[in-house]
Amino acid sequence: MPQLTRDEAQTRARLIDVHRYEVALDLTRGAERFGSRTVIHFTARTGGDTFVEVRPAELHSVTLDGRPLDPAALDDNRLPLTGLAPGAHELRLEAAMHYSRTGEGMHRFTDPADGESYVYTQMFMDDVQRVFAAFDQPDLKAVFALSVQAPEDWTVLANGRTEHLGEGRWQAALTPLISTYLVAVAAGPWHSVRTEHAGLPFGIHCRRSLAPHLDADAEELLDLTRRCFDRYHEIFTEPYPFDSYDQAFVPEFNAGAMENPGLVTFRDEFVFRSAVTDTERQSRGVTIAHEMAHMWFGDLVTLQWWDDIWLNESFAEYMGYQVLAEATGFTDTWTDFAVARKGWGYDADQRPSTHPVAPTPADVPDTASALLNFDGISYAKGASALRQLVAWMGEKDFLTGINEHFARHRFGNATLADFLDSLARATDRDVHAWAARWLRTTGVDTLTPVVQEAADGTWSVSVEQTGSVDGTRPHRLTIGLYDHDRGTPGELVPREPLSLDVPDDGPHTATGGRPALLLLNDQDLTYAKVRLDPVSWDTVLGALSGLPDPLTRAVVWNAARDMVRDGELAPTAYLDAARAHLPHETDLALVQGVLSFARTQIADAFLPLAERHAALTTLTALSRDILRRTEGPEHGTEAGFRLTAVRAFIDSATTPAGIQDWLDDGSVPGGPRLDPELRWRILARLATLGATTPDAIDAELARDPSATGREGAARCHAALPDPAAKQAAWDALVTTDGEAVLSNYLFTATATGFWAPEQLDLLRPYVDRYFTEVPALAAARGPALATAAGRYAFPTPFVEEDTLRLGEACLTDRDPTPALRRRLLDQLDDLRRALRVRAAAGGA
Repeated sequence: MPQLTRDEAQTRARLIDVHRYEVALDLTRGAERFGSRTVIHFTARTGGDTFVEVRPAELHSVTLDGRPLDPAALDDNRLPLTGLAPGAHELRLEAAMHYSRTGEGMHRFTDPADGESYVYTQMFMDDVQRVFAAFDQPDLKAVFALSVQAPEDWTVLANGRTEHLGEGRWQAALTPLISTYLVAVAAGPWHSVRTEHAGLPFGIHCRRSLAPHLDADAEELLDLTRRCFDRYHEIFTEPYPFDSYDQAFVPEFNAGAMENPGLVTFRDEFVFRSAVTDTERQSRGVTIAHEMAHMWFGDLVTLQWWDDIWLNESFAEYMGYQVLAEATGFTDTWTDFAVARKGWGYDADQRPSTHPVAPTPADVPDTASALLNFDGISYAKGASALRQLVAWMGEKDFLTGINEHFARHRFGNATLADFLDSLARATDRDVHAWAARWLRTTGVDTLTPVVQEAADGTWSVSVEQTGSVDGTRPHRLTIGLYDHDRGTPGELVPREPLSLDVPDDGPHTATGGRPALLLLNDQDLTYAKVRLDPVSWDTVLGALSGLPDPLTRAVVWNAARDMVRDGELAPTAYLDAARAHLPHETDLALVQGVLSFARTQIADAFLPLAERHAALTTLTALSRDILRRTEGPEHGTEAGFRLTAVRAFIDSATTPAGIQDWLDDGSVPGGPRLDPELRWRILARLATLGATTPDAIDAELARDPSATGREGAARCHAALPDPAAKQAAWDALVTTDGEAVLSNYLFTATATGFWAPEQLDLLRPYVDRYFTEVPALAAARGPALATAAGRYAFPTPFVEEDTLRLGEACLTDRDPTPALRRRLLDQLDDLRRALRVRAAAGGA
């Protein structure tokens, strides 16, 4: 499919103004196709030629100003409109469109739990043309009038309030000016919980089989929504710009959520049907706050072209964490950000595929290039940069600039230059210079303390800064100073911290003797890797869990993580620190983050294969330590720690002993009882270890015939160490058409079950097959599936030079699609890093 280029978009925007779309969708034509009729009212400023985008199963008819056009003129996804005269025009198109199975365009899902079907749109970037014809670029905003014909027992949701006219006919309220990619429809026999707040209708919706689980969390979800909504109205002067606020939890959704105005769509795993931790509930809350921020930044004011996608995502990422902390009981969001998101940005920024937070227009020449930038740079690094900007210029001036930006560009489009101009009006700081160093550069700075002690008892510290090839950037940060608590061994007490700008003239001299711990970037206000001096590192090895603030502990754990990745700290030393301190850790986000890194990166990637068993044994022992700490009724509030420890124990088990007993008993001694998520987790581990059978997997699916049960069964069957099971799983993965083709979710489940470090001999023939067969799969099934294939189906257990060689040959010889190429570049760079870390650790 031809990708829209920035030059083409600019040319079209100079030629036409789009005023109104009238879109009629018919969802009653069966399970494969739906009807789409579009009327577009637009004006040509001068005479000229252009095109409209549409990707139909069949284009029935086209008229321009009443004059028929030949549907056969459609060239792939582009229908030429030639010889336009200056003035008003009306374009009419009628088509049949394909439903999607990959979460792009109009996705259709049939729930295996009850046979009910649901459809929803995901129009992002350039997928609106899979649903209706459009001049598909973000700066051609228009008003949308939407009508839908649906089965009689369905409910239709849209960007505005919808009205059922009878006999399955639905009409949505006229939208204000919005971009094509933000139009949304969700239709099906939804279970809905509705309320009203601030004079607006609010609703939450899910498929019927999840109704009891949505009802159980409805008050929490609506309370979070109301609190965030009210907080945004306290900090933004522009009121909420749409006529309702619906949140639909939809099946097989590729992203976490999508900020459609008035109808936010979320992946329906956020409707928890099994036990979750408070940190996971907090993450759901952050997503709610994130998407609501987009109502202003992204929907009210929209990027002009996709080079400024960071303006949407970085801002919403920052506001999601900040507003949730300010408005709700989830007050430790930035600790979770530090341990769960910051590393995503650091990792992405050290790969060859890194890019500036705000790339230049030349770096994003078309939509395919733009799609690659939805990564740890645009989200985690961008949010970190904004947090540093707030620390540097002050929150009051920052919000003043934001509000001016909304007022100047409401219902329009804006660029980075517009955003910086708004901020500059609110402060005497040179935000343009700041942006040049922070937003137009790549790479991560590393900050190292240089501590000197004098004979008179004074000491001094300066900060050594090293950076990327683009040079270093300015940092405003805090240096935490901590001493041993003489009354409580293992505890650390803070001194008055130092605040400084880096680079500076240093060194900074202080009295009172050097502290036991000197920690750069305490409170995590900037984006940089930090190192500890030898005295400070010895202190944290003995007293990390004795630091009083979880965000401080997160900075230390991130420093240790980065040192492992850079080959400066042995992976086993990280495990030793985890074994020593996690049993005493009181912040659940930290426990989850450290255990995840230890299990997926230390054990599976960075340690030589011969040491993996010992690492897994350490992690199961650590999990038992946490379980012992949380035994008994007096620890009932620590259910999240027990659940986290149980998951880690299951995932790290090296024998069936223990976890098979849990599965047979339906419970872990002392709790928790096994819910569907834990049962499938145990069964997947047993399958990997060769300790279960296909019949046992099928029996569990009969017990849990839900969509997630179907995914669990696919994962377990693919994990069995049996040649026939592996061949069947591989055949399912690479099928590109017909009824056997996998949805993205079933593809991901199968792929994650398929590869296992315990099965290298059995899996080795598939390494070469991955690099020879997956490029064609990605080309046939599109960017969403290509991304899943690059992320989940990559042969990650094979940390070998041969894997690297095969991957590099694939990039050179097989011309993978842009989405797959980007994933392969990242995977191969991670592989090189793992090989370096293993070599530094003295093993292969």
